[in-house]
Amino acid sequence: MSFLGLKKIDIYIIKKFLGTYFFAIIIIISIAIVFDVAEKVEDFLEKSAPFGEIVVDYYLNWIPYFANLFSSLFTFIAVIFFTSKLAANTEIIAILSSGVSFQRLMYPYFISALVIALISFLLMAYIIPPANVVRKNFEYKYIKNPVRNTDKDIHRQIKPGVFIYMKSYNTSNDIGYKFSIEKFEEGVLKSKLISDYIKWDTSISKWTIRNYYIRDIDSLSEKITSGAKIDTVLYMFPEEFKRMQNFTETMTLPQLNEYIEQQYMKGADNVVELLIDKYQRFAYPFSTFILTLIGVSLSSRKVRGGIGMHIGLGLALSFSYILFMRFTTMFAISGSMNPFIAVWMPNFIYTIIGIYLYRLAPK
Repeated sequence: MSFLGLKKIDIYIIKKFLGTYFFAIIIIISIAIVFDVAEKVEDFLEKSAPFGEIVVDYYLNWIPYFANLFSSLFTFIAVIFFTSKLAANTEIIAILSSGVSFQRLMYPYFISALVIALISFLLMAYIIPPANVVRKNFEYKYIKNPVRNTDKDIHRQIKPGVFIYMKSYNTSNDIGYKFSIEKFEEGVLKSKLISDYIKWDTSISKWTIRNYYIRDIDSLSEKITSGAKIDTVLYMFPEEFKRMQNFTETMTLPQLNEYIEQQYMKGADNVVELLIDKYQRFAYPFSTFILTLIGVSLSSRKVRGGIGMHIGLGLALSFSYILFMRFTTMFAISGSMNPFIAVWMPNFIYTIIGIYLYRLAPK
């Protein structure tokens, strides 16, 4: 017996599992880099991207993002591949015949899954977001357009009781069209400003409101003020309306939590998407355990089809899991399902599938 009660067979399985996992990642990433370079080489040449920036700023930050994106799939392939080989060589039968239970056999698999899940969580929560900042800045500089805003009918609560509305926002010149602002006290409208447009003035760091009129309401009386221009300070900034595409990918978990609280306060309409992103950072690493359980249960039995049969069946289950997660996420975004339930439902369903397959596995 050694550290954590591991035996030689445990260490053997852990080495095989993690070795196959990281080998699969290296192979797939190497192939992906070749295809990515072939796709983007014209952009690199056209915009004279320095070689050092391509390697350091882009690819060194792209690799952990891509590796983690398919981490669960790599885990599944690794488990299926080397466990099928063990089964084909009757090593699984030999281990079980020596008195080791199938439940005990799962021990080194779950230790390996724990290592991968922890790495995945740390990558998603703390390491990949700052790396994405560098990668995305490179992309926007040398590959594609930076920020944009295609939202229409923008409603925001910029502070308690203060709501703004814009028909649209132009990120190129920081202009919001058909702008209005309403102020409420204890649920009663006290003031409303309506204007043609609002523009950010960089020289004074204030908003300039053009062609406006203001209604100040005081119980039984109402006062109307109008003008061509007014400079004002509002609790909002241009950056809020021109976020990078998938900008939450650049936020660490603490930053995302803080941003969600801000959006709640403002009454923003993107809170559901933010909550989905947050819950996925926990649910996605957890799927490593589920796919490990399914993979071992499927591939531990020696069958006539061999490794090919196991890999084919395993990939079908893996892709159905990913598809199911996308499907439930769509329901959450449409407002017909709670975000937490939508994100965790695939894990719950496939845990049941994993337990069923585990019961069918050779004992």
